[in-house]
Amino acid sequence: MKEIFEGEFAGRTLSIKARYLAEQADGAALVTYGDTMVLVTVVSLKTGREGLDFLPLTVDYQEMTYAAGKIPGGFFKREGRPNEREILTSRMIDRSIRPLIPKGYNFETQIVASVLSLDTDHDPGVAAMIGASAALAMSDVPFKGPVAGVRVGRNAGQLLCNPGAEALKESDFNIFLAGRRIAPGAGGRDFDVNLVMLEGEANEIAEDDLVDAINAGLEAMRPMIELQDRMCRKIGKEKRIVAEATLDEALAQMVADTVTAGLREAYRTPRKQERYAMIDALREKAVKTCGMKASPDGDAAPVPDPVLVSQVLRSFDALDRRILREKILREKRRIDGRSFTDIRPISSEVGLLPRVHGSALFNRGETQALAAMTLGTSSDEQRIDFIGGEERRAFILHYNFPPYSVGEAKRLGSPGRREIGHGNLARRALSAVLPPPESFPYTIRIVSEILSSNGSSSMATVCGGCLSLMDGGVPIRAAVGGIAMGLLQEGDEVVILSDILGDEDHAGDMDFKVCGTKEGVTAMQMDIKIDNLTEEILRRALGQAREGRIHIIDRMLETLAAPRPDISIYAPRITTVKVKPEKVRDVIGSGGKNIRQIVSETGVTIDVEDDGTVTIASVDAEAAARAVAMVRWLTEEAEIGKVYTGTVKKVVDFGAFVEILPGTEGLVHISQLAKNRVNKVTDVVNEGDEVMVKVLEIDKQGKIRLSRKEALEANVS
Repeated sequence: MKEIFEGEFAGRTLSIKARYLAEQADGAALVTYGDTMVLVTVVSLKTGREGLDFLPLTVDYQEMTYAAGKIPGGFFKREGRPNEREILTSRMIDRSIRPLIPKGYNFETQIVASVLSLDTDHDPGVAAMIGASAALAMSDVPFKGPVAGVRVGRNAGQLLCNPGAEALKESDFNIFLAGRRIAPGAGGRDFDVNLVMLEGEANEIAEDDLVDAINAGLEAMRPMIELQDRMCRKIGKEKRIVAEATLDEALAQMVADTVTAGLREAYRTPRKQERYAMIDALREKAVKTCGMKASPDGDAAPVPDPVLVSQVLRSFDALDRRILREKILREKRRIDGRSFTDIRPISSEVGLLPRVHGSALFNRGETQALAAMTLGTSSDEQRIDFIGGEERRAFILHYNFPPYSVGEAKRLGSPGRREIGHGNLARRALSAVLPPPESFPYTIRIVSEILSSNGSSSMATVCGGCLSLMDGGVPIRAAVGGIAMGLLQEGDEVVILSDILGDEDHAGDMDFKVCGTKEGVTAMQMDIKIDNLTEEILRRALGQAREGRIHIIDRMLETLAAPRPDISIYAPRITTVKVKPEKVRDVIGSGGKNIRQIVSETGVTIDVEDDGTVTIASVDAEAAARAVAMVRWLTEEAEIGKVYTGTVKKVVDFGAFVEILPGTEGLVHISQLAKNRVNKVTDVVNEGDEVMVKVLEIDKQGKIRLSRKEALEANVS
């Protein structure tokens, strides 16, 4: 029997329908927000795979084109591989949900969120996040939820929760956050909402304003969490019991006795590859010492016991994490000897790729990013077909993470969700400082190649990408830097780490990436593993991130203090010509004839917009000038008193029609052909002749009266 649960969310009604659709799934929720409808299902297998020690969770968010009344493009006319927004939304749901499914639950689980109807003023990503939580909460999958999601913007100083599409365009920031209930709440409330995940972009927002926006978003989620609580009390299934992965104390102690001294020594080794080699050797030693059983043959060497080996490896990993955290919390020093606020050594160089339009190599500790920037024309813009409409991007950033960057040998494949997510974060960070297209009409593409990675490779992409823009002569408003912050919390002790290493990310309680200029934040991304991230801790982290970001920007500016005054000699020079919209067809010509002629004669690249913007690009300034002249000639309008060289198109008894401009003809009356009396037009001109004529008059109907006689007199004088 269908169950409907409704609540008010940001001033509008949101409903969750259960026991209505997809009833064979373990949990299914149809979320309706305005006219946006998202169906979210959860299926978790009842049998697990042998030896699995992680949660095999997949999240697939898909936008069905019929939701917006559209038919897919392409030959097959059906939805294909996920687009960027689908991938990013899937990642946001995954990052919010995964930490809330208990360790030890290792059954293959899939969450599918399908957008069935789209109303652009009601965010389907928000509905999908709430639907994923609701479907999990009502299923038998153990889940420490519920979770809600909200998008926060600001317009004219006013904070807006879940703003519509038009309001979001005018907002000076766009932040998506997810939060979950923690009980009891402060001040006698039943519960508070704790931040779980944060993703967003901003136009140099101040840190205090960011905290205010987060607080507003968390408070706005409260009705949606109460709604799910009410739903679970009525129809929630009994949760599966997760067998806690208990460790054999005697075996764990044996592992500790075997490797503790070695692990402590490994974490005094600053270089990543050397440290990892030591830890791998210790792991193998623990297995050989503690995970073997006597051979069935009796006399043969001991053989690994799969059950013992699994216990040994879990004991080793728990000990490894504890030793790293103790080193930081007790010794007040990090693996590489830094204090909590120290930034790793930074170096950078620009212009190292001579034929690339802009390039930079950015090094921070053992993380190294090579950024290459290319300038193109409007025809190079990326066109993305979302269900809400087509988006055109004149700024593209791609992030590549080859296996050699972490000392591995793997098959090179297409970009994964991680690469797409990191590239999107860096693109958002740099977008805020780019010049407007009116003053810099280029398509810009940056490719970041991660050559070596030990934490913060996405932030190295931001720094290297910024330097490549400056090296390429892109007049950005300010330099942008990025830093990854970490957090360790034990009881009341809280340590915030600046510029974290990969090990610190793995063993820590927070990964908080903050990008921006010296003035404010332009992009941010946060994942939280603890329940009590207070406002005080958040403000401390943002303040410490600001100090680190300014330090990084200062080091970058030592390499290149400002954007170069001009673009590369190998980059196309773009000239923009404005013509009247009705003249666009004259530039294009029948079947594109005129454009083809311009390109053939000059070698330029030319793009024409419907609003009359003609963009001409060429590395040859002389060729560009010739193309501009040809466009102006094609679109020029006749002027009274001006002399033109035209072509006789038609001869009649009373005169000749002369084309003075492409598609523009005027009449030379027989009386205006020569100074002396003309008895027959063909005595003076014939079809195909080139003649000089002067415009005498243009009447209200646009008819042009010409004179060869006055043109000759003007030429003589």
